[in-house]
Amino acid sequence: MARKKVVDTKVNLVEAFTEFSRFKNIDRATLMGVLEEVFRTMIRKQYGSDENFEIIVNVDKGDIQGFRERVVVEDTDLEDETRQIPLSEALMIDPDYEVGDELAEEISFFDFGRKIVQTAKQTLTQKIRDLEKASIVEQYQELVGQIIVGEVYQVWRNEILVLHEGTELTLPRSEQIPKDRFRKGDTLRAVVLEVSMKNNNPRIVISRASPLFLEKLFEQEVPEIYDGLIEIRGIVREPGERAKVAVASYDDLIDPVGACVGMKGSRIHGIVRELRNENIDVISYTSNDLLYIQRALSPAKISSIKLNEEERTAQVFLKPDQISLAIGKNGLNIKLAGKLTGYELDVYRELDPGEEDVDLEEFADEIEQWIIDELKRIGCDTAKSVIDLSVSELERRTDLDRETVEHVLNVLRAEFED
Repeated sequence: MARKKVVDTKVNLVEAFTEFSRFKNIDRATLMGVLEEVFRTMIRKQYGSDENFEIIVNVDKGDIQGFRERVVVEDTDLEDETRQIPLSEALMIDPDYEVGDELAEEISFFDFGRKIVQTAKQTLTQKIRDLEKASIVEQYQELVGQIIVGEVYQVWRNEILVLHEGTELTLPRSEQIPKDRFRKGDTLRAVVLEVSMKNNNPRIVISRASPLFLEKLFEQEVPEIYDGLIEIRGIVREPGERAKVAVASYDDLIDPVGACVGMKGSRIHGIVRELRNENIDVISYTSNDLLYIQRALSPAKISSIKLNEEERTAQVFLKPDQISLAIGKNGLNIKLAGKLTGYELDVYRELDPGEEDVDLEEFADEIEQWIIDELKRIGCDTAKSVIDLSVSELERRTDLDRETVEHVLNVLRAEFED
């Protein structure tokens, strides 16, 4: 007949979770506290109370001991077997015991029963997992706003999963640069954007689309920013397309724009490559709103600006050949300039002396309002600003079809026919 194998559950249990704690970087003091609490729970289930028990945890040796402290009483005075021990029983342990002495006796965890031990193991497992999750959240909360380098290990439709030092990070589609194309095993850089608990699991969201990512890239590439000699006063971007960065210098001898761009663009080229050839405009910050708007609309040359500081609106007047530069591809230049300066910008065509023109709103009875709004979106607010563009150019820059464009041009040209 096979001999029944006896397993020391006490040692086995502690050793298993000591090894787990080393792997998961849980500090020893925390582990000792968790182990003690779990075993005290076992004692309470077995004896009804743990007040007169002492638990000694030796994490290094993977061992745990429990001692029950009882007072020696006359056999006839025994009232509480948990807190008292009869003299006759104490004398069997040591003949020197007397009534009133305190006796500390090691308890055997084998006596607790399989069910209690199994429950303790499950509880301990869960507590360790909870500690590990809390440790991860705490670790990455300290990294929010910092750039990490991770390895892509799963590419899904709506997100990319990235491994960073053994921890799973999430790069959602909304935080990716549209031109990003990553495959499993690729290395990527991103900024830690948000850390939270979701369904009782850590969720660390990273981003490549956030302005914060661009800011941290500048810190890495421009020593003057990292050292605090140059400050980034504002960043706006359309990921993968265009960005505007306003910088200011605390040292009159340092040109903030030149320092950020570098000799022959050496510093900014690395950032542009990382951002999938995103077009980055670096401008010098100023508290003068007129000048700030003018710089923000670069590369367009502004003729004049009318500000309404209370309503935070600005009418920007430009020569006809500068309007498209101010608007930019898909309206991005003026959109980003508005975000950077905090003003709602409207572009107007500057008329030459003696030149006559008509506001598009005057044609509201012949041209639908949504078409007028679409033309204004690309900086064409007068009849001649539209007429100056070809049919193909208007088709390309607006959402209007060829038939609609030709109708608009015929209506506007008729206004100037003799």
